[in-house]
Formats: sequence, C-alpha cells, structure tokens
Amino acid sequence: MNKHIKREGKGTAKLFDERSLEADYATLPPLLKKGWKVLDVGCGTGAISKGIAELVGPTGHVTGIDNTAYFIESGKQTYASVENLTLIHTDLFVFEPDEKFDLIVAARVLQWLSNPQEAVVILKSMLKPGGILSVLDYDHEALEWKPQPPASMQKFYATFLRWRADAGINNHIAGDLPKYFTLAGLSNVEVLEANEVYKRGQPNFSRKIGIWSSVAQSTQMVEEGYIDDNDRLKAIEDYDNWIKSDAQLMIMKLNEVRGTND
Repeated sequence: MNKHIKREGKGTAKLFDERSLEADYATLPPLLKKGWKVLDVGCGTGAISKGIAELVGPTGHVTGIDNTAYFIESGKQTYASVENLTLIHTDLFVFEPDEKFDLIVAARVLQWLSNPQEAVVILKSMLKPGGILSVLDYDHEALEWKPQPPASMQKFYATFLRWRADAGINNHIAGDLPKYFTLAGLSNVEVLEANEVYKRGQPNFSRKIGIWSSVAQSTQMVEEGYIDDNDRLKAIEDYDNWIKSDAQLMIMKLNEVRGTND
C-alpha cells in the first residue's frame, strides 16, 4: 500500500490490538453470515478480523492481509487460537488469492492510498458474483473538536492534512467512496454513517481523543520538512494538557460504504 506514510511500530500494533469488531466496525456485524469467506484488507494485527471470524463461524473463514510484516507476525501470535483466521503479509496490489470471497472489508485503509479507485477495482475482482465490498473510512476534513484544541495542535493538524494531500491522498475519502464504487461497476451502493463520537466521561475518552498525540509522535513530517520539531513537540504537550483540562467532545466523521458485485 502507499509507502509515503509509515505505519510500522510496536506502539501502532498495540493500538490495533485494542480495536474490536463491535467497537470499531459497528455497522458490520448485522451483515455477516455463517459460512462466509471474508477478506480483510489492511487488517493490521487482525483484531477486527478475529471478530469477523467468530461471527462467520467454523464453516466460514477470514483471510487478513497487511503490507506491514510486524503487524502480521504480531497478530499470528496473538490470535493463534482462532482456527478459521489466516493472516498474510502481502500488499493488495500483488495479492493473488486462490478463491473469490463472499465479503471483502477494508477498515480505515483506503485513506492511506494515492490510488483508491484502482484499489476498489481490484477488490471487486476478488468478489464472488453477488459478493459484497464494504469499506469503512474517514472524512478527515470534517473532524470536530469541542472546544477547539490549542493553536499548536490546530497548526499540526492542518499540516498533517496538507502533507497527506501532497502525497496524493484523499482527506475526504468517505464522501468519495460511493463514486469509486459506481465507477468500478458495483451496484446497490449504500452509505451507513459510522461516526466515532468521544465524550468526556466515557471510560476511553482520554485515550481515544489522544489519537492525535499518537499521530504527532511520528517524526516523518519533520524529516520531510513540513513542520519544525519544536512545533511538533509543543502540539503534543499542549494537546495533552487540553485533554486533561478543557476537552469535551471529538467527532471523527466515518462512513461505511457497501456495494454488490452483480
């Protein structure tokens, strides 16, 4: 997948392990059927894949693929007991499965690609007739904070969006997914709102809203000349203090888009 933005790291793997199907792909479980063969693209460590595997049952199977070897190796250890789950280190654009799938899912993955339309076409080609493609992704341009975070984090976030855009990555991909699906020839395209809403008082509030401090831990934008390291560090410090004192709400705009391979 897109090589511009690094996803490697033990810390990132831990974040992936904290995800679950119910909490982080909440619109999907009602769709799943026993016996389905499912492909999970950009599966990370396989935390969501594991939840899908449980719901399709022993007569079904889930294949998870990710282009970061560390995530796959970590997931193979963590979910070794899940017999109907296979995790493979590979890239979507070179992956050649031995079978077609009833369902293909890609959660928060196409947002990292500079060629998402090509990815949707490839994913459609891996579906059985009547198979379903489900993509869950963000509109980063519609992120809401209440109240607004410190100016240092607002500057960092604006730089983050510019950095992604300069790499050819779509910051509002959630809104464009239906178009990608239609152009690829998928039918019955459906959009389900799946916003992530974090309010003060929730048990996971500080950790979830703190995602932007975690993003700012990466020095890649510094290395590429987009932001001064002192500004990056100040954004982290100010934002962490804001979370403790003033933060009340964060809404990350997220849609699940589905289409059928007729």
